[in-house]
Amino acid sequence: MKLMFIGAAHEVTGSCHYMEACGKHILVDFGMEQGTDYYENAELPVPEAQIDYVLLTHAHVDHSGMLPLLYAKGFRGQIFMTHATADLCRIMLRDCAHIQMQEAEWKNRKAKRHSGTEPYEPVYTMEDADGVIKHLVACEYNRKIQLCEGVEIRFTDVGHLLGSSSIEVWLTEENITKKIVFSGDIGNKNQPLIKDPTKTAEADYVVMESTYGDRMHEVSKLDYVKELAAIIQETFDKGGNVVIPSFAVGRTQEILYFLRKIKEEGMVKGHDGFHVYVDSPLAVEATGIFDKNKMECFDAEAMELIQKRINPIAVPGLRLSITSDESKAINFEEEPKVIISASGMCEAGRIRHHLKHNLWRPECTILFVGYQANGTLGRAIVEGASEVKLFGETIEVRAQIKKLTGLSGHADKAGLIEWLEGFEEKPKRVFVVHGEDSVCTSFAECLKIEHGQRAYAPYSGTVFNMLSNKLEYEAEPIAVVKKKKAVSDVFSRLLAAGQRLMEVIRKNEGGANKDLAKFADQINSLCDKWS
Repeated sequence: MKLMFIGAAHEVTGSCHYMEACGKHILVDFGMEQGTDYYENAELPVPEAQIDYVLLTHAHVDHSGMLPLLYAKGFRGQIFMTHATADLCRIMLRDCAHIQMQEAEWKNRKAKRHSGTEPYEPVYTMEDADGVIKHLVACEYNRKIQLCEGVEIRFTDVGHLLGSSSIEVWLTEENITKKIVFSGDIGNKNQPLIKDPTKTAEADYVVMESTYGDRMHEVSKLDYVKELAAIIQETFDKGGNVVIPSFAVGRTQEILYFLRKIKEEGMVKGHDGFHVYVDSPLAVEATGIFDKNKMECFDAEAMELIQKRINPIAVPGLRLSITSDESKAINFEEEPKVIISASGMCEAGRIRHHLKHNLWRPECTILFVGYQANGTLGRAIVEGASEVKLFGETIEVRAQIKKLTGLSGHADKAGLIEWLEGFEEKPKRVFVVHGEDSVCTSFAECLKIEHGQRAYAPYSGTVFNMLSNKLEYEAEPIAVVKKKKAVSDVFSRLLAAGQRLMEVIRKNEGGANKDLAKFADQINSLCDKWS
């Protein structure tokens, strides 16, 4: 009964944890790393083809974005998540694959100028995304589910994103049961649309995030609707655009909620009927999924509007851009407007085109409404870069750069502590993950010294034995010497296919001799072809 930390250990993105129990290999999240990668992640202790189950806390790509790669390397198990998370993953994983393939195509066109350059392979393909989507298993909140003998799980609404959850896991070996809770990303209280985080009563072990474990949001002092209206008013009066880099799923829908109020109450004077563009096919699809899952996931305030037949995220004058031609046309419209586009950290997608057209204009405002990871373009702009590179061109930063301070899907330090103190008895161990290096360390120390918790911030590769309640291996941080290649080695895919074949062979042990002989002949025939 072991727990191993793989990703998001002293880092914010790339969440992944591994459990071995009851003869099964289980992952909790398998996320994509974004921004600067400071520490090497440990390899999975078993080949991907041997993973039996994945438990997914929520759909954000730093928790789900590498699932297609898991499939490409041989995984064929089941992936358990809530209904809303499954709906979101069906669009988000395909969107990720589309971005990977677009990036590979662009780099290969660029590489043609240099003879002898190896072709760039996407991290994974649309076929990989479509393949892994077939393995999603949608579950209800608050319902105990038996995965297999000795393993039970339950999803609890944690208020971070539509469908987000903490996951309770019961493991039973040798008549001993241990319960471990994975917090996922703990939500900020009083967010628009979705419910506040639900606490969990008991656990032997807790693995919890610490994204904002070193700061307070001070949300009580802010009126986001009023602040957003003031920014729009000031920018429009100067003849500029308000450009909002926004996560397509979650944050975009919150901004639409604010804009509906602003328009409904006429808070922007002299610019009646101003246009709002959502320039992200993913955001458009996600908004539909929010509507589909409102009965299970929306909070009381949003449901009160729905009962009055008011759509909380329907904005008068909203224009949806689906095609690339529609996206390009936005920047040729002269009237001041609000442009909401992904990605939220400005690392990919259509937002980069809008930045190219608006960053150099002093009358415009670039408004950041979410977390910017270290090493991302968004972080560089927020921290005062005077110029940035976009599409090989240097763009001077002359626009106003602003943030909606405190607007976050993550709980702050007080919120994290409040969630942890919801357990009726202190857990035997609290593992602090999913925070920048200094934040993981300081938050774990705070929990130990100020709150009497047995807290520990593991590095990737650390192994903990839940039966003995002891660390089996305490990993040291291994710094990344250079940025990991985003290239997928085609030969490594072939090796993964071989590992999967071995797993299929093992699972057929004890089968009918006739079937096994036919299988062996097929393998030998394939080997003869490629020898």
